[in-house]
Amino acid sequence: MDNASSVRLQGSSPLTVTGSRSKSGFWLVVLGAALWGVDPLFRIILLDYITSAQLVLLEHAIIGVIAAPILWKNRRELLGLKWKQAGALLFISWGGSAIATILFTKALEGGNFNAVLLLQKMQPLFAIILARLLLKESLPKHFSSLLTVAIIGTYFLTFGFTIPFGHWNEFIQVGSLLSLGAAAFWGGSTVMGRLMVGQMKYETVTALRFILALPLLLAITWNEGVAWSFPSSTSGIAGFSLNLLGQALLPGLLSLLVYYKGLTTTKASVATLAELSFPMVGVLVNWLAFQEKITVAQAVGFLLIWTVLFVISRQSKPATVQS
Repeated sequence: MDNASSVRLQGSSPLTVTGSRSKSGFWLVVLGAALWGVDPLFRIILLDYITSAQLVLLEHAIIGVIAAPILWKNRRELLGLKWKQAGALLFISWGGSAIATILFTKALEGGNFNAVLLLQKMQPLFAIILARLLLKESLPKHFSSLLTVAIIGTYFLTFGFTIPFGHWNEFIQVGSLLSLGAAAFWGGSTVMGRLMVGQMKYETVTALRFILALPLLLAITWNEGVAWSFPSSTSGIAGFSLNLLGQALLPGLLSLLVYYKGLTTTKASVATLAELSFPMVGVLVNWLAFQEKITVAQAVGFLLIWTVLFVISRQSKPATVQS
């Protein structure tokens, strides 16, 4: 996730501007990530009527209509776009928005809600590994040991303190694997996003993220061949529409606009910790709305992953990007 750790404006004290904007950026990241946590509140209800692919298509279509004027206004930014940057945008859109969201939605259908949410904290580790492979960035110190601890934490989130190797179908938890797949795609999108630093405004990247995903989502939904099903009563249609709009606008468009804006003045290491608001809010929503409490094993697994991310964040060097 690309960011700026220092900003200097003419006629202003660099320390004052850096400090105030950095703090406001941090809380914008917290707010944006927290909005993702209310996602299951809308998504689970909508899945009673339509499939994961259909839901993601509708969500992107609504956001695409809203984002189209933004893209048109900033259309000059598309001029001179190189193939490498176009590929990065396509991965962000197809992988990080379309495929990852479908995987996450399917995970909520077939997995433990809390495990699905908490496993998203593996995303920064995927980003670090992919950055090493694709961008040749150096790995944090003692990364092998830290990765081992994170894998143990992931195991606790998925299986608890049990040892399920006796039964293969118990070992392969579909919901958890889908959730990890979503985290991997989102982590990859972070790496691809680094290629876009200084190339486009955050509003343009957000608009392209949703609009470019529409052709792929149409193809996936068409290939799925499942009939569309909507509520039959007027009240049911009204409730469905409100939930769909809430899903698209809150944990969808608004969260990403706020999040990307916050990243412009927030270091990646700090943003990683700020993103903890996502699973924390998500677990709270699951507890209040769906009566699903976190287990001791999940709490231990979450703490292990959080510790790894904290250690890595302490090693991170600030990056400076002009704003």
